[in-house]
Amino acid sequence: MPADTDTALARALERVGDRWMLLIVDALLPGPRRFNELGEDVAGIAPNILSDRLRRLAAEALVVARPYSRRPLRYSYELTANGRELAGVLRLLASWAAGSTEEDEPLRHADCGTPMEARWYCPTCARTVADDEAELRFI
Repeated sequence: MPADTDTALARALERVGDRWMLLIVDALLPGPRRFNELGEDVAGIAPNILSDRLRRLAAEALVVARPYSRRPLRYSYELTANGRELAGVLRLLASWAAGSTEEDEPLRHADCGTPMEARWYCPTCARTVADDEAELRFI
C-alpha cells in the first residue's frame, strides 16, 4: 500500500525534511548569522546549496534575511518565530540519536546536569500522557 503523501508529517518533511535545512536551522538557533558564518557553522555545505536552502527557508517563512550592507548588498539571516519552534523538533531528533549510540551525550538539564526526557503533556487534563494513551494521527 503506498504511503499517503498528504499528511501533516509529509507536509512537514516537504518543508524542512532536507538534512541541510535542519542543520541551518540548528546553526541559527543561537541568533542571527551572516552567510559566511553559516557556511562555517554548517560543515560541508557548498555555497550554492546554502543559498538555495536559505531561499527555501525564507519562502517557508522560517528564516528572514535582513540587509546589513547596501553596497555590496549582503544579508544576515535569522529564524522567525515559526523557525524557532523547530528547536524542539531538533532536540527530540538529537535525543533520539544520542539514545541509539554511545558516542553522543544525551541532552542535559543546564541547572542540575540530569539527562532530559521528552514527554507528551495534555493541557486539558493537566498531566503527562503515556505513549500507549496517545492517538497518533499525521493528518
